[in-house]
This record gives sequence, structure tokens and C-alpha cells, in this order.
Amino acid sequence: MSASSLARVTAEVVACRRCPRLVAWREEVARVKRAAHAAEEYWGRPVPGFGDPSARVAVVGLAPAAHGGNRTGRIFTGDRSGDWLFAALWRAGFANQPDSRARDDGLELLACYVTAAVRCAPPANRPSSEERDSCLPYLAREFELLSELRTVVCLGGFAWAAVLRALEGLGESLPRPRPRFGHGAEARVGRLALLGCYHPSQQNTFTGRLTQEMLDDVFARCAVAERRQV
Repeated sequence: MSASSLARVTAEVVACRRCPRLVAWREEVARVKRAAHAAEEYWGRPVPGFGDPSARVAVVGLAPAAHGGNRTGRIFTGDRSGDWLFAALWRAGFANQPDSRARDDGLELLACYVTAAVRCAPPANRPSSEERDSCLPYLAREFELLSELRTVVCLGGFAWAAVLRALEGLGESLPRPRPRFGHGAEARVGRLALLGCYHPSQQNTFTGRLTQEMLDDVFARCAVAERRQV
């Protein structure tokens, strides 16, 4: 698959203004800023996916954080959730470094692609179902273009539902009954194995609902899920 095809999707995502509520919020956050980042220029636009065009594993999150991806322009970069995610990807061999602070910090994903169900930072981290559906075509196109993709890690129930809807929109037949999200849940849809994982938000990591060991186990299972698809 040509990286230029993903680049075209990236350009369309960045220019998107489909959801008035999200446009207003992301731009307001970029103007007002957080005191700790007052001297920085915020991205303030939709945040595209990124990673290896030959990825065999995709990670799908909820949406950019207001002062994370909405600030840096790269999903999970510069926020606490990303601290957990990129460290786990590094430990599993899917990233060349354990952290990410800025778009140009040298992070490279190896056989991995990171994206989100919704591309704009939503108020209170709660996008609507309509906003999710507006973003679904981007997610579906990424799945189409990532021809080597075999496993999708869904961070949270919202991402799980979005991935199922995107694959259904591509004409894939979903298992019956419809697979339900849970940490460690697994489902097969066409060529893809879906793995459920609690989102590495502070709400989950501070309370111990998600531990580093639990996150590491999910990425260790990616190789097992791939073998089952062969």
C-alpha cells in the first residue's frame, strides 16, 4: 500500500469541519490554552492517524485530548494516556521509544498504526454518536488502506463500537450476537481480530482498573490473534 494514499486521508481529516460543536470546542481550547502550555501554539484542528503503512496492528482510541492531541497535532502525544500507551507499545516492540511529547520528537511506530474513533477533541471527552458516525468514513478508509492489518486493539467501548460500525460499513459480516466490549474481549470480523482493552485514561490507571501488566498482556496477545487468523 502506498503511503501517499494514507497521506490523502490525513489531508482530508485535517481539513474536516463536519461537526459544528467539535469545531467550536477544539478552536476555543486552542485559543484559551492551558496555563502550562500558554506559550505554545496549539494544533486546534482534527487529528489524523499515524504510523507504519505496513502495520499489522492498529490501535483505536476515543478522540484527541483537549490539551494533548489537540495541542500537539498527534493522537495520544503529550498527554497521560499517551504516556501509558506509547510505553506499552515500546515494551512490545511496536515503537522505537517509550514516550511522545511532540510531533517531531522522533517517535516511529513499527508494524503499528494509531488512530481514533473521533478526530476532534470533544467537550468533557464525550463525543456524540452522530459525531462518531461523521468520522467513521475516515476510519473505514484507513482499514481499507492498511492492507497488512490483522489485529485492531480497541481502547474502550466507544472505540469498540466505532470499529464494528466501520467494518460493517465496509460490508463485513459481524458475528451474531454482536460482540460486546470488555477488557480482554476478542472477536473476529473478516480478516481482522478485534481485541478489547480499557482505555489508558487517568480514570482507569489511577484507580487500578487498568494496570501496566494488563496493557502489556493485550499487546502480547496481538501476535496470538494474528496466528489464529492464518
